[in-house]
Amino acid sequence: MSVPSQARIVVIGGGAVGCSIAYHLAQLGQRDVLVLEKSGLTHGSTWHAAGLVGQLRSKRNLTRLMQYSAQLYGRLEAETGQATEWKPVGSLRLASSPERWSELKRMATTARSFDFELHTLSPKESQEKFPLITPDGIVGAVFVPTDGSVEPSSLTMAYAKGARAGGVRIVENVLVTGFEATGRRITRVLTDQGAIACEIVVNAAGIWARDVAHMAGVKVPAGAVEHQYLITEKSEAIPKGLPTLRDPDRIFYLKPEPGALAIGGWEKGTPTFGASGVPFNFGRELLQPNQERLEQFVLPAAERLPILNELGIRTVINGPIPISPDGEPIMGLAPERDNFYVACGFTSGIAASGGAGKAMAEWIVEGEPGLDLWAFDVRRFGSHHMSARYLAERSVDSYWRYYQIHYPIEELHTARGGRRSPLYPLLQAKNAVFGSRFGWERPNWFAPAGSEAVDRPSFEGRPNWFAAVGNECRAARERAVLIDQSSFSKYEIGGPGALAALQRLAANDLDKPRGTLTYTQLCNERGGIEADLTFARLDEDRFYMVTGSAFGVRDMGWIRKHLPADGSVTVQELTSARATINLAGPRARDILQKVADGDVSNDAFPYMNARNLCIGYAPVLALRVTYVGELGYELHLPTEYAAHVYELLWAAGGAFGIVDAGYRAIDSLRLEKRYLYWGADITPDYTPYEAGLGFAVSLKKNADFIGRAALEKAHAMGPRRRLITLLVDAEIQLYGGEAIRRNGKVLGVTSSAGWGHTIGKAIAFGYVPTEESGHPDYEIEAFTRRHPARRIAGAAVDPERRKILI
Repeated sequence: MSVPSQARIVVIGGGAVGCSIAYHLAQLGQRDVLVLEKSGLTHGSTWHAAGLVGQLRSKRNLTRLMQYSAQLYGRLEAETGQATEWKPVGSLRLASSPERWSELKRMATTARSFDFELHTLSPKESQEKFPLITPDGIVGAVFVPTDGSVEPSSLTMAYAKGARAGGVRIVENVLVTGFEATGRRITRVLTDQGAIACEIVVNAAGIWARDVAHMAGVKVPAGAVEHQYLITEKSEAIPKGLPTLRDPDRIFYLKPEPGALAIGGWEKGTPTFGASGVPFNFGRELLQPNQERLEQFVLPAAERLPILNELGIRTVINGPIPISPDGEPIMGLAPERDNFYVACGFTSGIAASGGAGKAMAEWIVEGEPGLDLWAFDVRRFGSHHMSARYLAERSVDSYWRYYQIHYPIEELHTARGGRRSPLYPLLQAKNAVFGSRFGWERPNWFAPAGSEAVDRPSFEGRPNWFAAVGNECRAARERAVLIDQSSFSKYEIGGPGALAALQRLAANDLDKPRGTLTYTQLCNERGGIEADLTFARLDEDRFYMVTGSAFGVRDMGWIRKHLPADGSVTVQELTSARATINLAGPRARDILQKVADGDVSNDAFPYMNARNLCIGYAPVLALRVTYVGELGYELHLPTEYAAHVYELLWAAGGAFGIVDAGYRAIDSLRLEKRYLYWGADITPDYTPYEAGLGFAVSLKKNADFIGRAALEKAHAMGPRRRLITLLVDAEIQLYGGEAIRRNGKVLGVTSSAGWGHTIGKAIAFGYVPTEESGHPDYEIEAFTRRHPARRIAGAAVDPERRKILI
């Protein structure tokens, strides 16, 4: 087929993901769709993929995406007439260590909360499922009966056949060479066979995605690494009907082949591929096998399956596969462009292709993917993640970590130290244990003198920071703490059209006096929460916006998307220009009064107000707001003054017992106050009314805003589900993702959870149907064990909010 001169939607890449997007666009009635493939369909990474399909992920929506894939593979052959070789043989995952067994038990509980079929097995039952394994060292296992495997090339051809039947044009052997743009929109795709006028571009170019994006003026941290697996010789000793097998403690996976076994692994130190760009003439090619890397997973696999010592190797496949810095796919509308979508970085692209194709098609046609996919969203990355060094370090680490134990609270150790607050050296000298958020080094907790200043996470037991964080929480409740929150994303939005534009975005009313703080959500047309943030009105037409460290790209992208095009609104990012020191606790005002110019009494500086102060030599924008539920001040100041102000506050607070605190304490304190976290407790899937945030919605304000109609309807009808707060007396570790049960029935899943050090109880938030939200008693299932839980109506600490208002 020749290259047409125009197409409404151009999809670049003819692998499983690109063809799935085209297929699903056709399913949505999109006929003017063109797929461009520089070589032949599947000729990137798809053709040499192993083809395992596992469905369960840590979050419900990600699991739903994978479940859709498996369901689609079961019917695609009948629909298109193209064989896919879908084999729903089930999957067996082994635990060869106690910590891995805790991880699998957590997985089992998560599965129950999603109403997902998963069975826990004993070592003997595991061997019954897979007779070739030796049970030595197995602690337990989980079995998913609906998992399986598919033949990647056949699957892609089925997508392509279904897409063509729906009117999609697919042209092979066409190389994209560049793009033309007007403003923020791509207008033409340039190829070696002519230009194509278009309205929308989708970059599904696999291992070439970063290079294609670069030509469009878009930065995407999508890389590639080498991945190896082997296929054994055939043997009559290999039973038919075996499930797929994973033994992550031995870093290998296994897929049954007809009379043979395909075995791959996730070894340490795999080489990157195309770090400076993948050649466009690289096609259906493989790389030289590496015996040393093979041995890292083949030798442990032979310990688990003694038959491997008797089988020869028929072939070794070593090919490049896509990967991102965190090992998850990259999807969505690129922040730099208004019509350039990305769908890349799929390390498990075959398993995800069905659901990802559906979500991307809905994103393109309807403006959103239909469900919250923040864990995959391109906006989770910023400029910090785009360097070749960062991508190389994190990609290799993410590859190896694929089968490492993933603790619920853990920090990565690679690609660290790039973004440091001005207070970093001061806090490091005080035994701060840092975590990483959006590249920033942030203090998570402070190790007592003489103790080890490193994280030792755990599943069911107490982590090594438990007592230290408890001390920080008590100091915040009883005395005062200093917290370095310089990583906050901070913006100034101004201009003659600023108020009107922000009123159109915010669910709350921002038309308040100068110096007022407003907490609000930004909602989508369904009333779902796209952002959760605070605005300070500095002047009639000037606002200061503060949001989470990792949410700046996303939140500001949402705002910019809806700003007027007439230039009446300007945006300036101040994240790196302003440090933020949080002073909180009942003695906070006493400390601030000693160092600040002017009156900081409650009458002069009330809650949810902003004031310009001087502390020592430093000009400070002080926001009286709290995320820990105590009298508190966020002090925003030019970065060069940060150490000076910190030292003054520390000296002034000595008489009041001030201490340093970190983000682990913040999380415990905010749970006790029922303060919610975007991305867990609130997402685009939930409305403010369902979350109990109706107080932040102003249906009376004299301005229309996005989502107003949906929220008016929701307010009139009442929420169909509610976020409830549960307390558990048992000394258990909760993290979010646990099942909420009552009378033997699963009602929901905890959105976030942890230990309340002030109250000495575990706390959990979670959504349940409205008709089930008023009971006094529930159960929380954690690590396959059930614990009684008691519902409380408000916050566990200071529900009347007296402490923050005085």
